[in-house]
Amino acid sequence: MAGRLARWRGGRLLHPRGLSFTGQVELWGPLAVRLAGSAGRRAATLRLSRGLPTPDGWPDLLGLALRLHGDTGPFDLLLSASSQRRVLRHLPMPRYDFAGPYGSLLAYRIDGRRVYVTARSPRPLGRTLAEVASLADRDAACLDLFAVGVTGPWRRFGRVVFGARLPAEVDAALAFDPDGSRASALRPPGLLQRLRRVSYPFSQRSRGAAGDQTRLP
Repeated sequence: MAGRLARWRGGRLLHPRGLSFTGQVELWGPLAVRLAGSAGRRAATLRLSRGLPTPDGWPDLLGLALRLHGDTGPFDLLLSASSQRRVLRHLPMPRYDFAGPYGSLLAYRIDGRRVYVTARSPRPLGRTLAEVASLADRDAACLDLFAVGVTGPWRRFGRVVFGARLPAEVDAALAFDPDGSRASALRPPGLLQRLRRVSYPFSQRSRGAAGDQTRLP
């Protein structure tokens, strides 16, 4: 079904309207080692998107896909506009501004503990993709990365700075991994995650996304 819907739409089944950018990410702390192999500065690829066919400027289920280029290959984070409140962090939340916050919705397991990841900008990014692109052109777009356990405060472990906008054909070829990295032990568990593992590959193959993502930004 995922493949048929993607072919019918002629593109992505989920979050079809979006823009992709190069980027730089600065990571620190134990989570940096899990995501990228070590702390420090890394290249990144990111995509901001609208999840629903709402008009520009209207609230939407906004999405952030972030690829960190680490020591052992790329690691993908797929985040959706959400709340940072404990009781609501599992639910997508319509947002006006692309500043977020964006949450993992599902927990990652790290050393036997559940950890949630979120990203948000310290300043507004705009209500349209064009406004985001304008800020990125002026080197004025960034997102901070935070993590939290089942309890406790959110702790910042990184910052992503937007770079150049990627061409439309590169954006169309990007295929993000819902597991983060199939070579990594850091994976979100649960039934919803198993459904994502099935639906994403069908959608990606149906729209002709590149199979070898290591050669893409």
